[in-house]
Amino acid sequence: MSSTHADAAADASPEPPPPLRHHTPFKLFWCASVASTIALQMQIVAVGWQVYQLTHSALDLGIVGLVQFIPSLILVFVVGHVADRFDRRNVARVSALVEALAAATLAAGSLGGWLNREIIFVIVAVIGAGRAFSKPTMSALLPSLMSPRQLPGAVAGSASATQFAIIIGPALGGFLYVAGPAVVYASSCVLFTLCSLLLWLIRRPAQAGAPAAAAKPTGASLSSVFAGLAFIRSKPAIFGAISLDMFAVLLGGATALLPVFAHDILHTGAAGLGLLRSAPAAGALAVALWLARRPLGGRVGRTMFVAVGVFGLATMVFGLSRSFPLSLAALAVLGAADMISVVVRSSFVQLETPDAMRGRVSAVNSVFIGTSNQLGEFESGLTAAWFGAVPAVLIGGVGTLLIVLLWVRLFPALYRVDRLTSR
Repeated sequence: MSSTHADAAADASPEPPPPLRHHTPFKLFWCASVASTIALQMQIVAVGWQVYQLTHSALDLGIVGLVQFIPSLILVFVVGHVADRFDRRNVARVSALVEALAAATLAAGSLGGWLNREIIFVIVAVIGAGRAFSKPTMSALLPSLMSPRQLPGAVAGSASATQFAIIIGPALGGFLYVAGPAVVYASSCVLFTLCSLLLWLIRRPAQAGAPAAAAKPTGASLSSVFAGLAFIRSKPAIFGAISLDMFAVLLGGATALLPVFAHDILHTGAAGLGLLRSAPAAGALAVALWLARRPLGGRVGRTMFVAVGVFGLATMVFGLSRSFPLSLAALAVLGAADMISVVVRSSFVQLETPDAMRGRVSAVNSVFIGTSNQLGEFESGLTAAWFGAVPAVLIGGVGTLLIVLLWVRLFPALYRVDRLTSR
């Protein structure tokens, strides 16, 4: 497969690419990602705690994830077409403004006292629609700003930005919630607006170039809209990498139930919920920073499978824990393992995909990821409503381990991937 070949074009470059710290578009992209992710994570903590205080229902926490997922499923092919036919920077800018407006509405509702369960679900669906456009567009935008040789480091650096923000965002959201949910939502609105402004400052490097189709938007056709899905289906290793992540996090994700653990099991309050939300990102950030300086060498396919297995084991430890420090440690290990999988999968998929297809492939990939995160939250909430929060988490951890064993047999080519290199 192409991932076993060296990047001849990059090696023929007359001079090495500039370091990422000197790459202005990447720095702006990095800061925009941080602002957006902090805003989103603050919002997630506030919404989860507010909904659980209103209803004391684990199922309602799962429904929050479901209503975020539905827009991404409905819009998946439209998003991919838009990301490939229009300037990705503009799409990301508008998406951030939509999320800012939704955050402002949550703040107004909290201050006015008219925010209830149903209204929160509707606003969360709007946020999900905004994320349906922003996530794949940002993912497809990054490769167009970087050279192929810079991309693995940029993916790891971007992932470190995300994890840095996921550490700060939930903790900040939890502590700000003490002053009231409106404070959290208003702060999120400001940060989403800042993200949009930073994206306006990005200028595409001359050497990167835009996809030819991006210059002249054209009408959508069924063949172009479904091209991303067809491409993924034609590449078993890519399909295996994306689906492994989807099913592992679908089964093993415990984040939707963190308000239940914080409120009923660990008794930590909103501030403790913020720290629990931050713990996976703390472990993930440590790994991302390490990988940004020391990229993975050989046997990356096997490394990804091992990382997903560790993710499942750490999920089980968290489910059994009654100690707040042990719970934090288990979540940190969970996040570290997940980050290894994310870096391998993201780099592999992007490097195996032609630039003109990246928007559509990223859109389909985003639905897989959204399925594992948001639909996984619904699965966790539903399972917890039936069996309780602790059994739900344990079932998910065991399911993740079974998925790893099955995927090794179904996708042996993915397991044998040695190095991350472009065509």
